[in-house]
Amino acid sequence: MSMLDELPLSVTHEVRNRCLCLHLQRAARAIARHFDDVLRPFEITNGQFSLLMSLNRPVAPTIGEIAQLLAMDRTTLTANLKPLERRKLLKIVVDEKDKRSRRLKITTAGQKLLARAVPVWRTTHDEIDRMLSRNPDALRADLESLARAK
Repeated sequence: MSMLDELPLSVTHEVRNRCLCLHLQRAARAIARHFDDVLRPFEITNGQFSLLMSLNRPVAPTIGEIAQLLAMDRTTLTANLKPLERRKLLKIVVDEKDKRSRRLKITTAGQKLLARAVPVWRTTHDEIDRMLSRNPDALRADLESLARAK
């Protein structure tokens, strides 16, 4: 019995047509590329936009808090922080209560960059929301539910 007999092409087609992971990854990559394109004039990627936006809060978050929020491991997050820190869009500071911990503080330059980028982000999001066949808020809620479940 050959491998093709054990795994017929019909199974390949089933996975291609049904696999949520495949469809989510393809959509995520396409949307990410689109946001990268529209954010290019600001010299940031969609990932950097999200990272900087996650720092825009009254109390500077820890690296661990941001890693959890962005579903990134700390090592990857730390690597992603470096170019933003070099551009002085954020600062990594020692936590006053726990000297072993680091907090991420968005700078004034980072806030100004985000303020300029947000209108483009909104327009792009509105365009993508209109492309969806269902309520975008319901889709976001479903995706959030899936993320919490696993």
